[in-house]
Amino acid sequence: MKCIYTLLFSALWSCCFAQNKNFTTSVIEVNPLIKGTLYTPNEISKSKTLVIIIAGSGPTDRDGNQRNLVNNSLKFLCEGIASRDLHAFSYDKRMFALAQAGNLNEASLSFEDFITDANDVVQFFKNEKKYKKIVIIGHSEGALIGLIAANQNTDAYISIAGAGRGIDAVILDQIALQAPFLKDEVQQNLEILKTGKTFELKNQMLASIFRPSVQPYMISWLKYQPQEEIKKLQIPILIINGTKDLQVSVADAQLLQQTKPTAKLVIINNMNHVFKDISSDDSANKASYNNPELPNSSQLLDEIISFIKNLNM
Repeated sequence: MKCIYTLLFSALWSCCFAQNKNFTTSVIEVNPLIKGTLYTPNEISKSKTLVIIIAGSGPTDRDGNQRNLVNNSLKFLCEGIASRDLHAFSYDKRMFALAQAGNLNEASLSFEDFITDANDVVQFFKNEKKYKKIVIIGHSEGALIGLIAANQNTDAYISIAGAGRGIDAVILDQIALQAPFLKDEVQQNLEILKTGKTFELKNQMLASIFRPSVQPYMISWLKYQPQEEIKKLQIPILIINGTKDLQVSVADAQLLQQTKPTAKLVIINNMNHVFKDISSDDSANKASYNNPELPNSSQLLDEIISFIKNLNM
């Protein structure tokens, strides 16, 4: 699923504390499926605001990494947030946790599973009663998950590289650019999935999108339209996209803002999909996806902090 994008609230405030210059990290177990890292400012925070970060598609860990795609995008983001006197929590996606445990059954996953996980994280910290405000940041696929979860007792929502259209439109755009001769077949397959039915895949060139084990997930994902979901939010919204994003266009961010005119839109020049500043060509852009040392865009952090600090005024 990398290519496409219970309530056991017993906490394990575990073990591992790592001291940094401006913050401390602690490993948190929300439930057996959800583990993450809480970043806490060393100084007593006056804001008492927690930022919950939801990763993008695939088996992505709390740092924003996948196998052979290690860029530490979410790790650097959390560190930056905590160094600015805010609390941050980022967690491993369910796919990552199940894969690590050797229990991943791709065919059993649904988009609703990830919404449930996000809601569980929010409720866990609500139950802790330590934070005055909770802000959700969603990245890529996580932006849609966060958009839906943000309706549940949160105070603000931030979309980073979130699509403004349904996943079907996004896939068709990508196919049109990369393999236009497959576009008609892809569209036919998507129309079948929209009816809630699976199909026998005959063209193995499309296995990364339509293999049998991922079709149930696609059916569940296709139900959600970002423009419809953002209309439901009655909290402050920040929409961010970068001009060097190869996966989600600036037009998607603009579409979200047009749908919700009260949202703030920020376009960051030269920022790519994994938050890195790219001043050269697409090869450098793609190489940044697997560069764990390359820092995030400084403007990204500045925009997020400014938005959140204004919530507390």
